[in-house]
Amino acid sequence: MSAATVIHVDDGASASAGKAPATLSSYDTGRATAAAPIPTTQTQREAPGSGVPFLLRSGGDGLQGCMGLIDFVLRVAAFGPTLAAAISIGTSDEKLSIFTNFFQFHATFDDFPAFTFFMVVNAIAAGYLVLSLPFSAAGIIRPKATGVRLLLLVCDTIMVGLLTAAAAAAAAIVYVAHEGNLRANWVPICMQFHGFCQRTSGAVVASFLAVLVLMVLIVMAACTIRSRRRR
Repeated sequence: MSAATVIHVDDGASASAGKAPATLSSYDTGRATAAAPIPTTQTQREAPGSGVPFLLRSGGDGLQGCMGLIDFVLRVAAFGPTLAAAISIGTSDEKLSIFTNFFQFHATFDDFPAFTFFMVVNAIAAGYLVLSLPFSAAGIIRPKATGVRLLLLVCDTIMVGLLTAAAAAAAAIVYVAHEGNLRANWVPICMQFHGFCQRTSGAVVASFLAVLVLMVLIVMAACTIRSRRRR
């Protein structure tokens, strides 16, 4: 236990330069101690950016890299439906032998120009998605590269237009094949060609799924470019 500080009273007789200065009281020393800041160690201070995901700790560049990673994953995900749609339409072939082998009903995709257009467009879209993967990876490595994102935005918009047109045309043929048209006396052929209609219907659904993914990619690219130019 520290000793109490003694208070000296100046009586005027000891006011010389050679003597020691007056000692502070315990009240003054208490106030001085309370006013001094308490040092904190490095471990007590919370590290900046703790609790934030790694890709977001570096601010805007981290967010750009995260968006680029999502872009890459979505392109890989869109490649599957486009390739599956092209293969499904290209292999849709069914024959019905009702009477004899010389009298057959035959349904193939090349009987309908809309299905041919659909297969070609989906094959082009699948190839484009594969070729766009290196550019998407460049957006992850260099988040500030706006030119790459702008190029992908333009190409994605073109692919969405082509895929939407092809899928809509094929969907119209599939609807007529399922429902027919009473006014034009078109009978539904799916009552006989079950396998053909199932493959074409699945291909149309897969193509529309790829259109949806590409639309998400377009919105992401536009938002990323806009946020980069606002800085």
